Amino acid sequence: MTNVLAVANQKGGVAKTTTVHSLGAALAEMGRRVLLVDLDPQACLTFSTGTDPDKLDVSLHDVLVGRTPAAEVLVVLDDLDLLPASIDLAGAEVHLLTRPGREYALARAMEPIRDHYDVVLIDCPPSLGILTINGLTAARQVLIPLQCETLSHRGVGQLLETIGDVRSFTNADLEVLGVVATMYDPRTRLAQSTLADVPVAYGLPVLDPPVPKSVRVAESPGRGASVLRHAPRSPSADAYRALAAGIDAVWAGSQ
Repeated sequence: MTNVLAVANQKGGVAKTTTVHSLGAALAEMGRRVLLVDLDPQACLTFSTGTDPDKLDVSLHDVLVGRTPAAEVLVVLDDLDLLPASIDLAGAEVHLLTRPGREYALARAMEPIRDHYDVVLIDCPPSLGILTINGLTAARQVLIPLQCETLSHRGVGQLLETIGDVRSFTNADLEVLGVVATMYDPRTRLAQSTLADVPVAYGLPVLDPPVPKSVRVAESPGRGASVLRHAPRSPSADAYRALAAGIDAVWAGSQ
């Protein structure tokens, strides 16, 4: 069974895209067949893989509005595949609002190719609009990246409300896999207290290990590579490998 994981938090700048790319790269290192889905009109994931979103002839926008099969949009990278985004995806969101069954557009589009992969990782935009709802409807589980500060913590609660709505109306089986701390600085009391409060406030598991704050991670998108390739021996790369191994073990135990 293909494991479809949406990575979401309505707060921007919490390393959703970095987490999708790095987890995908780590799982690919483990021999898994991985598809990345860029559901954000800003196309940061697409850019981070070394793909220029401004030079794409077709993107996920064309898939969602029904003109192009997903297989014809795939970008094949060295270690994984990508359904890329472009700024046109913002127009897809407007288009979907007028369509019946609009919440299922991504799930339907991925259906012909989903079983070709062991893992599908969906990078949701930093909002709770129709594109994020499509990502949550298409997913089996949700992973919530958390920058350990107040606004990101607040975003978790808002996202959980949306997840509750999705469970009620479009995807009753959607599970929250857990929270992962990103850009984590254990030296600060705020980081420690924010992370410790997550299980108390939301009843969610915190996945180990936290991903440390690192300039290597910030450099990676400009190199068109994940941190695992840009700085393979860095603490952040090691953390994402350990996180991927833990998630993969959870999946293996549930099948």
